[in-house]
Parts: sequence; structure tokens; C-alpha cells
Amino acid sequence: MTEEEVWRCIDPQDMWVLDKLIVARMSGHIAGPIGVDVTNPGWYIVRPAVNALGLGIGAERHWLTGNTDTLAPGHFWCEWFDGRHLSVDYHWGVQTLAVEGFKPDTTFTRWTDWRLVDDIVPLPAMLTKIADKYEWINCEYIGGKLIEVHLRNNQDFAGNVYHFIPVWDGDPTVPPEGYEYLDYPDIHGRIGAFILRQD
Repeated sequence: MTEEEVWRCIDPQDMWVLDKLIVARMSGHIAGPIGVDVTNPGWYIVRPAVNALGLGIGAERHWLTGNTDTLAPGHFWCEWFDGRHLSVDYHWGVQTLAVEGFKPDTTFTRWTDWRLVDDIVPLPAMLTKIADKYEWINCEYIGGKLIEVHLRNNQDFAGNVYHFIPVWDGDPTVPPEGYEYLDYPDIHGRIGAFILRQD
């Protein structure tokens, strides 16, 4: 199921799982909407609370000391997390996939690659009832902290893919040895991907 299909089909009472601010607060993170002051000066991630397009669009790192009134409407701030970025799929609440993403610190949208990993990440307790209702849940974590939830699975790793390297507009499309190139465009400038499948 695509993100657009999720938004068309989701039960309105479950839409909170697609709101990153609500997910952050329910996860115990220090977070709030634009217009609410931060209580401690520091680095924060500021991004849209709801974003059906995904891939970090609109996300920025800000040093905040108090007032947040001048930040973009519809955004929220959350404490900054460091650590590994994992994307984990659950099928009816049972984990089926974990991949780790890598990107430069200078971007929130242009990932360099994603790799299959063997991490076991329990489904957050607050999603138990959602998992009984929706076939797929995808959760994103940074440093073990839940940052967003999707009611779909990760399509990039279908067909025993082990390593996924996005190819961006302007990049060469000749794959490294052992990899294959797939046309895999999206609205963010990706034109394809080099993939390595497991035997």
C-alpha cells in the first residue's frame, strides 16, 4: 500500500499515528508545536507534523532557546537524537524487516544507502492495537527512539534485496559489479537504485 492509499483508507480515529508530533509526545520525547516555547536551549529537529510525501521534506536542525513563533506553521520541534537510523517493518505486529539508513549530516532527504540488518526491535506498546487492525506498520527510529510511523511496509527491500543505493538525478546509472540498476523514480529527485540481492 502506498502512503496516498493509507491516507485514503485509514480510520479517522487512527490518524494520530501519522502525526509525528503526537507520536513524539506519546513516546515521551520533548516536543511541541510551533508557537510553544522550548524549555531548554539546545539543538532540535523542526519538521512538518504531517507529511505524506516523506523523506524528510521540510526538516531542519535548529538551535532553539525559547520562542518558536517564527518557525514554519504546521511544523513542530522535537529534541535532537543521534545514533543509527533504522526502518523496521511489522506484519500484524511481528517484525519482518530491519534496515539501516546512511546519509550525510548535511541532508535530511538524500540518503546514500540502506542495508539489511539483523536488529530485533520490539513493536512499541502504544502501537499494539493499531497492529491488530492494519496488516503492515513501518517504524523509523534514531538511536532507538521512535520518530515516525507508517501504515505500509518498506517496498525497497522486496525480492531479497540486501543493499539499496538510491541513484539521484544526474548520477551515473551503470551499477557496481554484482548490483543491478532499477528505474525507481520518486518526486524527490531519485531516478533509480542500485540493488544487491541475497542469494
